[in-house]
Formats: sequence, C-alpha cells, structure tokens
Amino acid sequence: MSGTGYLPLHPPKKGFILRLPVSKAAWITCLLPFTSFVFCIIWSLMYNFEDSTFTHCKVQNFLPSISAAIGNYKTQRFVWGTAIAIHALPRFMFAAIYRQYYRDVLTEKAQKLATTACILNVIENLALIGLTFITSAYNYAIHEKCFMAFMITSELYMALTCFLLTKARKLPADNVEGRSLRYKYQLIAINMTSFAAAGYFFIRHNRHCEPYVYSAFAFFEYIVVLTNMAFHITASLDFHSRELVIDENGLDIS
Repeated sequence: MSGTGYLPLHPPKKGFILRLPVSKAAWITCLLPFTSFVFCIIWSLMYNFEDSTFTHCKVQNFLPSISAAIGNYKTQRFVWGTAIAIHALPRFMFAAIYRQYYRDVLTEKAQKLATTACILNVIENLALIGLTFITSAYNYAIHEKCFMAFMITSELYMALTCFLLTKARKLPADNVEGRSLRYKYQLIAINMTSFAAAGYFFIRHNRHCEPYVYSAFAFFEYIVVLTNMAFHITASLDFHSRELVIDENGLDIS
C-alpha cells in the first residue's frame, strides 16, 4: 500500500534475489485450500457418493459433509492434507504482516485489539491444521474440538478485523483498501448467515431425519468455508503495492 509507510523500503540488494508481489502470494496461499477443497468434494461425489452422503438417519442425500469429503478417504486426505501443510507457513507469515500493518494504520488505543485479532488468526490456522490431520474417523472428539476452535476463532477474527479497520484507523484507507473492507463486510455477512443456516439444518437433520436436509447443511457448510477463504484473499487488496523479497539473508517486505 503506497503512502502509509508501515513497512520500510530497502535499498537494492546484490546477489540472489526473488521478488513476489504480496497480492500474488495471498492468492496462491488461498488457492491451495480452495482447489483442494473443490477437488475433494467432486472426487467424493464421483467415487464415494453412497458412503460419503450416508448418515445415521439412512435417508437420501446428495452432498457429503466437509469432514467426510476431506477426511474419510485416502486420496482426498492426501490432497487436502498436502494443500493445508503447504499453505500453513504463508498463513502464519500473513498474520505477522497484518500485525505490522495494524501498528501503522490503527490508533495506539487499538493495538491490544489488533494483537488479539492476529492471535485469533494464528489459532484459526492451528485449528485448521489440527482438524485436517486428526480426522473425525481417527479421533472424533479431538477433530470436533479443532473444528469448533476453527469456527469460533475465524468468526471472531473476521468480525474484529472489520471493526478495527472501520473504527480505529489513524491513516485513511486508499481506494483499494476501501474496496477490500467492503468485500470483508459482504463476506462476513454471508458467512455468518450461512453458519446459522448450517446449524439449523444440522439440528433439524438429527431431530427429524428428513431426506436431503443433511445435504442442505453440507451446502451451507461449504459456503462458510468458501467465504472464509475469500475473506483471507482480501489481503491481496490490503497489500496491493507490496512485495515479498527473498534473498540470501532471508525474507523481507518492501
């Protein structure tokens, strides 16, 4: 982002150097789980339809839950696990980048809340790693706790981010940042509405065992996850003019 001065510019460096726009890094980081997510759903429908859509109610359904699609079958577990493992480190890096961003664009009074937001982001990523590699089939209790931690921290992180960037800025947002914030509000509205709908259909399925109700739960569960991914992609707008610089001394931002 030009004009904020929240990260210092560095003089040209000699020797090995690789530059990557932060916006592209954000897209690559988020596209890894997105493409693997889509693959797992489609692959489950094509090759594991009956088993992946089966529930204790023994009624007809046409969509698998996310837990079934990413964790119950060898191929899907490998694809999803690989994507999450590769994307985890860049996710931690973006949490650190956002912490510096908040230091420079938010007021001093908002810094504790900004730190909280970054901690929530880190816990969300850790919970995602946990629910990925500890599947419901392997240990349902731990998987469920990781899933709940992921949902709670992701919802709080998105809400707190919107609040901070609306109420606590000391530097005005440029046009691209303003567009990013509008997207964030739209995405969190869809996310929270879908989360409530998913909860409703999950409870309804368990109480009444109606056909296709679990598929409705799965559909809104997909929307929750996809809007969460899209929320993180807005980093490509927040850091639209910045570059990741990798050289013999390590990684830096310019």
